[in-house]
Amino acid sequence: MALKSFLKRRSAEAGVGLIALTCGLALWGPSQLVRAQQNASSELEVIRIRPNFYMIAGAGGNIALQTGKDGTILVNAGSSDAADRVVAAIKNITDQPIRYIINTSADSDFVGGNARLARAGRNILATGPEPLGGEFERNMTSDYAASIFAAEPVLFSMSAPTGKKAPFPQDAWPVETFSERRRDMYFNGEGLQIYHEPAAHSDGDSVILFRASDVVVSGDVIDTTRFPVIDSAKGGSIQGEIDALNHVIELSVRPMPFVFQAGGTYIIPGHGRVCDRRDVVEYRDMIVTIRDIIGDMVQRGLTLTQVNNASPTKAYEREYGAGSGQWTTDNFVEAVFKGVTRGGK
Repeated sequence: MALKSFLKRRSAEAGVGLIALTCGLALWGPSQLVRAQQNASSELEVIRIRPNFYMIAGAGGNIALQTGKDGTILVNAGSSDAADRVVAAIKNITDQPIRYIINTSADSDFVGGNARLARAGRNILATGPEPLGGEFERNMTSDYAASIFAAEPVLFSMSAPTGKKAPFPQDAWPVETFSERRRDMYFNGEGLQIYHEPAAHSDGDSVILFRASDVVVSGDVIDTTRFPVIDSAKGGSIQGEIDALNHVIELSVRPMPFVFQAGGTYIIPGHGRVCDRRDVVEYRDMIVTIRDIIGDMVQRGLTLTQVNNASPTKAYEREYGAGSGQWTTDNFVEAVFKGVTRGGK
């Protein structure tokens, strides 16, 4: 479902709009959206998905925003060099302060803007005229900055043991983490279910269901601009990726029985266009098909070089393939190959 078709469907519902944030106002096409999401130096685009729910594209990874009387929740913060423009974009959407930033992984294009966006926000302890906790809470919350929240492995990836240099500054680290399978929140009259998806894109992935908005934010479990990044060095695996996609499908619904009108769950991927349940099913099926093809080749004794030469991804390369960049088709094939030779892990 391209951006144009998404907007056409959503424009049939009341209050749906597109805000393109540039030096002035402009409307973009789908190809411009893809370029913006691949290059954080491009302009930002804001898509209104529900009356109080938005997606910000062009800041590195996609950012989801839910806002209301309790404040604003962000899922991911984009890259560090886009942070000021993201703050400006949020102010153009709502005057409610940022209360929480939920990170779906420790990728720099999701967490790079953490510190700047948290400082632009206001902690839940400071909702009233007199902040709670006095000087102790002020120090504990970095002068009442918004809370950064993530699965525990994200903190481990962003920090470092004593005496070692951390990959991110301390004010960008999550201040609240969870280690259980699911953590719940209730904000702006809406239940949020935050699920840890172990060993998918990485060991720290989270998928968030906004129950009343009927929106799932998947992070880089889904990337519609390329084959999924499976970072085995950070605990990712092909089977974990498939398991996470199956979970996203379970959390979403089709617009039954009125299948020809707009509706159903919307899924915001880590990169690329807004999806619905059907899109995720097709994405999952593509990955399962490639895994099975490579698995069959491994069983027949083919080496990684022979598997690459056989082009097991050929049917999907026009849409998802990449011959250069940080994550290429060959990188994906290698990750799947290593996964199936280790029993799918």
